[in-house]
Amino acid sequence: MSESREVLERVFREESGVVLGALLAQLHDLDLAEDAFQDAIAAALERWPADGVPRRPGAWLLTAARRKALDRLRRRATRLDKQVALELEAQLTQPPETWLEDDEAIPDERLRLIFTCCHPALARQAQVALTLRTLGGLSTPEIARAFLVDEAAMARRLVRAKAKLRQAKLPYRVPDAELLPERLEAVLAVLYLIFNEGYAATAGDALVRRELASEAIRLARVLCELLPRDTEVRGLLGLMLLHDARREARVDASGAGVPLEDQDRARWDHAQIAEGRARAAELGPVESSGRYALQARIAAEHVAGARFADIDWRAIAALYDRLYEQEPQPVVALNRAVARALAEGPEIGLQLLEEPELAESLADYPPYLVARADFLRRAGRRDEARSAYRAALARAPTAPERAFLERRLAEIGR
Repeated sequence: MSESREVLERVFREESGVVLGALLAQLHDLDLAEDAFQDAIAAALERWPADGVPRRPGAWLLTAARRKALDRLRRRATRLDKQVALELEAQLTQPPETWLEDDEAIPDERLRLIFTCCHPALARQAQVALTLRTLGGLSTPEIARAFLVDEAAMARRLVRAKAKLRQAKLPYRVPDAELLPERLEAVLAVLYLIFNEGYAATAGDALVRRELASEAIRLARVLCELLPRDTEVRGLLGLMLLHDARREARVDASGAGVPLEDQDRARWDHAQIAEGRARAAELGPVESSGRYALQARIAAEHVAGARFADIDWRAIAALYDRLYEQEPQPVVALNRAVARALAEGPEIGLQLLEEPELAESLADYPPYLVARADFLRRAGRRDEARSAYRAALARAPTAPERAFLERRLAEIGR
């Protein structure tokens, strides 16, 4: 792959939310902003190999996208488009050759973009999916996997959400303080899904996509400044800090995934763990904790001991029991089963995993398949474990996860 293409792919992953947010602030049309951004990407693919990579690639893409948007507005030529085009032209008063100025500052509009996409006029899943697409730069298949739904259905959902934003002319801004709570749940869900896609990618050659995880943490800190007393906001930040602190130990030198019990704790970010544990300790009584505060407490328990053997799995299982009462979702049930298995033995975990409703809902979910294979291995049921690991390997979405499962198969003998 050429240097210019590598840079372009990196910039797309790391700065697409910034560029799209800045475009949407000017255009107030998400489809137009996305189309103009894609036009700018195509222009970069053509020009960068010949002209060289600009010093500030993100700024280049923003100014190029503005120009492409202006071209599209002129072609459409409705009365509203003419008005927006005039406003855009007023900002681009210099000759066209100077529009690609490397030093142009890109306004950080990502928080406004999140709150716009999470407008209560949209259905909750549409809010989350749309923000993941625009701000997180996730593809439609990645978002569909995060929601455990069909890709075509997710594509239709995204199209409807963008159309509603456009037709309703929803304001592009962070709402006033009294309106924040009605959007906060969706915003937190968005940030956590973006973080999860960075922490445990659902596709590709890398298990960790650091730029997504870092961006989610940065935005959670901004939210903490906006809502310093909200325990769920603080809980989410603590949760992400505690998970992210282990990222360097989650992949070995060959790129294979490393489970918690085998991780080298010297490679953890202990300063970040200290911050995360401190935030988890400030969340008030367990009885009044919400979903993110409970998960922050669980994450704090995972890193509390000096060794894997020191982890209090019964305490973790009790916290998952409480979380499941609030959120009786299959993935929560899976995590609760893992904690119970580690506290009480693998056969207990297998009983929970093989309950018909859970087994049916997560039949093709890779973490479920891996957990079941692991319980069978721990229970000494080698033939069944071998078959289960093969089933998990067939559905593993990333190269590091496939490498880990290949290693497990080698350990128990194919």
